[in-house]
This record gives sequence, C-alpha cells and structure tokens, in this order.
Amino acid sequence: MKVIKRLRQDRLAVVCIVFLSTVLVAGLFAPLLAPYDPVEINVKSKLMGFSKEHLLGTDYLGRDILSRLLFGIRTTVIFALISMAGTILIGTILGFIAGIFRNKVDEVIMRLCDVFLSFPSEVMILAIIAMLGPSLSNIVIACIIAGWAWYTRMIRSIVIKYTDTNYIRFAKVAGCSTSHIIRKHILPRTIGEISVLATLDSGAIILSISALSFLGLGVQAPTPEWGMMLNEAKNVMTFYPQQMLAPGIAILLVVLAFNFLGDSLQDAFNMKKEQKMR
Repeated sequence: MKVIKRLRQDRLAVVCIVFLSTVLVAGLFAPLLAPYDPVEINVKSKLMGFSKEHLLGTDYLGRDILSRLLFGIRTTVIFALISMAGTILIGTILGFIAGIFRNKVDEVIMRLCDVFLSFPSEVMILAIIAMLGPSLSNIVIACIIAGWAWYTRMIRSIVIKYTDTNYIRFAKVAGCSTSHIIRKHILPRTIGEISVLATLDSGAIILSISALSFLGLGVQAPTPEWGMMLNEAKNVMTFYPQQMLAPGIAILLVVLAFNFLGDSLQDAFNMKKEQKMR
C-alpha cells in the first residue's frame, strides 16, 4: 500500500500509468475506435495530409494511418507484454527453484543459463526467426527464448538475498513448509523487484518487435504494426515524411513511458526498504 501511495504522489508515474492504460485500452477496442479498415486500400486517397476525414493522413496505398496506428497497438505493445509475461513466468519459476533448492538442480539451471547468455540476445533472436520463419508468434517465442536465462539468473540472486535473512531462517526452524515460506515471505518481497525488471525491459521488447518488423523479419504486410509502418514510410520519406511521424512518435512515447514508470517503481520500492532499515 505504501508503494501505491508513493506512486500516486509521483506525477510522472501517474502520467505514465494513465498514458499506458489509455494505449492498451485503445488497442483492445481498436475495432470500435478506428474510423476505417486498417488494411483497406484506396489509391485515390493516397498520401493525404492531416484532415477531418483522416486525422493523421493516409499512407502510400491510401490506408488511414490513425486506424493502422490503433490496430498496431495490438501487434506491437500487447504482444510485447505477452512476450514479457512468458519470459517472467519462466524466469520466476526457474529462479525460485534455483534460489531455494541450491543443489544439483541449481547447478544444471545455472549452466544452462550460461549457455544461453553466451550468445548476444539480438543474434539469438535473429537466428530463431531465421529457423522458424518471420511471424509475430515466432517473434514472441524468440524473445522468450532469448530472455529467460537472464531473468532466471537475476531472480535467483534476488531469492537468495531474501532466503539468507534471519526471519527466513527462523521460519525454517519453526517448522514452516517450503511452500509456506515461498508464498508468505519470499514471493511478496521479491515481486516488487521482479516488476521493476519487467517494466524496464518492456520497452526493449517493443523496440525488438518493431525493429524486426522494420527489417521484414517480423509482422508481414498488410498487418498493421508500428515497425512495419516505419518500413513502409521509408519509401516515401523524401517527399512525404509525415507518414513516419505517427508510428515513430508512438514507439518513442510508449518506450519512454515504460522506462519512466520502471524508474518510479524502483524509487518507490527502494524508499520502502530504506524506511524498514531505519
């Protein structure tokens, strides 16, 4: 509750939460909010500027940019959050197993993490996409495979930090079961740090999905996606640069919002720890 109170007092955090919530709601209700079909081609209306009919103009095929931007939230932001959720789930399960049961299982998990972490994540994602083929679902799989090892190692270190405290040792001596200790003592104290890691890294996954689509390795046309929209805009950027403004600014603002929100969460949880230490 104290963390929520501190976030409410942080104006930047409130702005980021409201902005990201608005973006997600707009993406979920895109079919109701979009004024046009995002894939409908109308050559007669191509490369139109800002107007009442098309608030953000149209692209080189006459498709409404605002409609494509709204539907692009689903493929860019929502699927990035799905990818992050899958990565965090795997990392949390394996990190808790390795951090609590420090035995041969821990050794196996850590050596497996070392293997995956020996490859740069971008190279691994490109290799997986090359093997599985370019598609949005394959991007999600590639991001999870490339990211789970880092999260497993980080969450393991967080869990070890708390399992070595006196109150956990007292709970073990008192006869509390391992599941009780995890549920009542460790998980509530680690969930804050895990949420900070996830929030800060969500922007990086959005950039990865957009970059892969921009390179033609992610979402395929005519599916609306912000990176794909930038790829299409580069062909007309010399005489119609406003086509890239909407997706470019959208990516910038959403990534900044996740980063600022992550910083605010980190500050809120750190202040809570400082008060406990005092």
